[in-house]
Amino acid sequence: MEVTPEVSQRRADVSDSQALRDSFALAGKSGDEVPRYFYSYLFLIAPEVRSMFPVSMGTQRDRLVAALGRIVAEADDPDRLVPYLQQLGRDHRRFQVVVQHYEAVGQALLATLAYFLGEAWTPELQRGWTEAYALVARTMIQAAESDSVTNPAWWNAEVVRHEQRGFDIAVLTLRLDQPMTYVAGQSVMLEAPMLPSTWRSFTPANAARADRTVELHVRAIDGGLVSPALVYGLRQGDTVRLGAPVGNRLTLRSSGGRDLVLIAGGTGLAPLRGLIEEIAWHGPQRRVDLFVGARDTHALYDMPVLRQLAQAHPWLRITPLVGADAGTFDNRSLAGPVLRAADWSGRSFYVCGSPAMVSATVRDLARAGIPDDLLHFEDAR
Repeated sequence: MEVTPEVSQRRADVSDSQALRDSFALAGKSGDEVPRYFYSYLFLIAPEVRSMFPVSMGTQRDRLVAALGRIVAEADDPDRLVPYLQQLGRDHRRFQVVVQHYEAVGQALLATLAYFLGEAWTPELQRGWTEAYALVARTMIQAAESDSVTNPAWWNAEVVRHEQRGFDIAVLTLRLDQPMTYVAGQSVMLEAPMLPSTWRSFTPANAARADRTVELHVRAIDGGLVSPALVYGLRQGDTVRLGAPVGNRLTLRSSGGRDLVLIAGGTGLAPLRGLIEEIAWHGPQRRVDLFVGARDTHALYDMPVLRQLAQAHPWLRITPLVGADAGTFDNRSLAGPVLRAADWSGRSFYVCGSPAMVSATVRDLARAGIPDDLLHFEDAR
C-alpha cells in the first residue's frame, strides 16, 4: 500500500479527527434511526441507486454504521485506513457504483449528521466532515478505477453441479466465464440470481484450476437468506455472480513453509481443503494433519474426497472427530483431541468453522502455548 503525500498530510489536518469521532458517537445515540434516515434521504435524492441494495436493508444498515465507525476511528491512521478504503472501492465495483453515486452518498451523510446533531452541527464540523468524506470518496474511486484495468466488476459463473450432501449442506461446482487469479484460502463474494444485490462471502474448496471451476461448500443457516437459497433453490444451469478474491488470513503465505495442523468444523472444511489442493499442485510438500469435527458421521459430508486425497498424498493424514471423539465439541472447542493426538511443536495451525467453534478452539490452543504467530483462523460464512 502506498500512502500518497496528500494522505500523509491528512494525518495531521483531517480537521480534528477527534471531533469527527465525538460527533459520530453523539449522532449514534439515536441508534437505528441514523442509518434509516441516511438511506431514506439517499433514495430520495438518487432513486436510481435503490436497485443496488437488497430488498431487506437490515444487514446493509449495520454495515454502514460499522464502516463509518471504522473510518472515523482510523481517520488519523492512514496506514490502516487507506487499504480499507481501497478495498471498499474495489468491492463497490460489483454494484456498478459511479462517481455521481459518491456525490449523492456524501450529500446524504452530511444531511443525516446535521439532522441528528442539531445545534451541535457547527460550520467547523461541517467543513471537517466534508473534507474527510472527500478524501474517503477520492481514495475509493481511485482504487476502483485502478482495479478496473485488470479485473472485471464481477465474474459470471454457471452452476455445473449441485450436490446435496445431507439435508442442509450442498456442494456447488461453478464454472467461471473467464479466468480468475486467486490463491487457496482467499474468499469471494457471491450473488444468487433469486436475491439480486444480496452478496455473501464464501471460500472456495479448491486451488485455481485450469478448467475455471470453483467448488463451494454451503450450509443452510437457520434464519439466513443467501445460504438456504443456494442449498435449496439453486439448480444446475443457473448463473451466479462472484466478486474478486480477497483476504490472506487463511492462505499459505502466512505459514512460512511449516508443516500444518488444519482444524475444520462443518463447512469450514472448504478453505482448508483448498490449502491441501494448493500444496498438492504447487508445493512445497509438507506434513499436513487435517482434523474434521462433526456431531455425527452424517455431518462428515466430504470424507470420500478427503480419503482419496490422503491415498494420493502420503504427507496428508485425515482424522475425523465425531461425537464423543471430539471431546469438548458440544461447546465448540476442538483443541483438546487435537492437542492430545501428537506433539505439534513448530507447526502452523489453521482453524475454520462456526464463530463459536473458532473462538473456543483458538482460545484453547493459545492457552496450551501455541504462539499467536502460528495461529491462523477465520469464521466460516
